[in-house]
Amino acid sequence: MPTSGRGLSGVALSATLHCLTGCAIGEILGMVIGTALGFSELGTIALAVTLAFFFGYLLTSLPLLRAGFAVAAVIPIALASDTASIAVMEIVDNGIMLAVPGAMEAGLDNVLFWGALSFALAVAGAFAFPLNRWLIARGKGHAVVHETGVHGGPSPRLVGAVAVAMAIFGSTVLLAEVFDGGDGGHSAAAAHVVTTG
Repeated sequence: MPTSGRGLSGVALSATLHCLTGCAIGEILGMVIGTALGFSELGTIALAVTLAFFFGYLLTSLPLLRAGFAVAAVIPIALASDTASIAVMEIVDNGIMLAVPGAMEAGLDNVLFWGALSFALAVAGAFAFPLNRWLIARGKGHAVVHETGVHGGPSPRLVGAVAVAMAIFGSTVLLAEVFDGGDGGHSAAAAHVVTTG
């Protein structure tokens, strides 16, 4: 494992994108389920965080289990490799969702919800990258998985391209929201209700 320079940055980026995949799956599912079922903000975030950790650990564990590792060996590897990274991503991601006015209440049919969530996940990944780099340089974090010689999950290039697209989409939506007055389309909806009825 590289401990400095571009080699370390490349491994850290790959680890971050791997972790972001599991986080994004869990976070999106949690936000969608919680919003669709009318959970409170706290309930929705709790579900999203739980699913993000579950899918993050799952994506690390499945290749190891397929390679023949025992569950008792896989669990500590997954915990050591992903916990800190997922925690940072979840703090940043959910913090942004709470900070964007109307994002949590926007609903699944509102572009603000999807734009804020996309932006939040991309920024969360950017925050996790330096942590992963620091951990790997010290033989911790994703370095623990690399020591097994087993790698799996989606292509880092594909995940990276999706993350860039999410950042662009989310930034565009949030900028449009700022220039539109930041009401998430509520003024237009209110005007429609007044004029129709």
